[in-house]
Amino acid sequence: MAGEMSMIGSVILALLLAGYLGQQYLPPPKPKVIGLDLGTTFCSVGVFQAGTGEIEVIGDDEGRKSIPSVVSFTPTGVLSGHEGQELSDINPQNTIYDAKRFIGKIFDLETLEKESARYPFKVIYNNGSAEFLVSTNSTFTITPEFIGSRLLLKMKKMAEKQLGVPVEKAVISVPAEFDERQRNYTIRAANLAGLDILRVINEPTAAAMAYGLHKAEVFNVLVVDLGVSSVWSHINDLPLAGNNKLGGQDFTQRLLQYTTERVRQQFGVPPTLKADIQILRQAVEAAKLNLTQQPHVHLHVPLHLQTTGINEDLEEKVLFEEELTRELFEKLNEDLFQKILAPIETVLIEGHLEKQEVDEVVLVGGSTRIPRIRQLISQYFGKEPNTSVDPDLAVVTGVAIQAGIMGGSWPLQVSAIEIPNRQLRKTNFG
Repeated sequence: MAGEMSMIGSVILALLLAGYLGQQYLPPPKPKVIGLDLGTTFCSVGVFQAGTGEIEVIGDDEGRKSIPSVVSFTPTGVLSGHEGQELSDINPQNTIYDAKRFIGKIFDLETLEKESARYPFKVIYNNGSAEFLVSTNSTFTITPEFIGSRLLLKMKKMAEKQLGVPVEKAVISVPAEFDERQRNYTIRAANLAGLDILRVINEPTAAAMAYGLHKAEVFNVLVVDLGVSSVWSHINDLPLAGNNKLGGQDFTQRLLQYTTERVRQQFGVPPTLKADIQILRQAVEAAKLNLTQQPHVHLHVPLHLQTTGINEDLEEKVLFEEELTRELFEKLNEDLFQKILAPIETVLIEGHLEKQEVDEVVLVGGSTRIPRIRQLISQYFGKEPNTSVDPDLAVVTGVAIQAGIMGGSWPLQVSAIEIPNRQLRKTNFG
């Protein structure tokens, strides 16, 4: 018996030694599963690197870690990401973005018409679902999940090029408020891109993993996920509250309304051409991003305004110039910023917590870079939020960790305990 135990011990020791030597001297295995963040405005793909325990967010050919969630249809092909975005000015009717707002969602006709009024492309009603009308060589409709599939396919190819191996399996994130239908349609989009989805993970849960809070000595974690489509607060996977009608697009819309009125004041007519509205929207979106770092920015936007002559409509080329300040931006959006606190208060009440009991406040989504938003959150909790992770890449980082777990990466230098992905409760604020 003692001899058998000694033999077993020797085998175990040999296996451990072989594993150690393999880790030290053999190249680490390629990741088997990729992590995908299919965002409303930007998308990212990441992998967990076995051996080093590092997360790699994969860039495109120019090293950009995120690609715009934009797909443009032309007579000669379909372009996604940055290539699609480059066509948004000259091909606005056939360049689709924000498809995530529509994927798997049931609409009534009136709501869909109101929701789609902001876009230069045509959104049509089809038996409760939204579809996009595209006209190139012919006129046809495209579903939101098809748009998602083109973005996921592009990220799949980016990962395959970087890793040098085919990629077939993935973990994907979705907003915590997505219902079963929306989750299933997201999986369908991935399937169209040739991907098998092993797990769907909530975005706030992924963000908590990115910050390492799934293995840290903290009990109460509040994730403020202020993306382009929603605000969510999440404490240890229990209560959830949000405003799914508030996000970065709304802040941009306020600037767009202001600049549209300034065009009317300067030139006598507002911009009405879809191409003009699109280029003005892009300009104010860039200005919003720059105002997070600078106190003021200057707009230079060429427009083609439609004016009325004696017997016909005329098109006048003008250059719209305007100085925008951070102070103005905060004034235009102050009521929206204040709404961010309401779901935070709700989630604390439902979690039976005082704000002093929150151990960590972490930020997700590009809009959490806005100084006024960070100031409000800091003032509310009496301490600075955790900003150790890039808020734009927090979700994809967490999804990549989960992908490493699902892929059985060894040695996995993160906690191998999966955070439960249960359906969370939510409260919407209008």
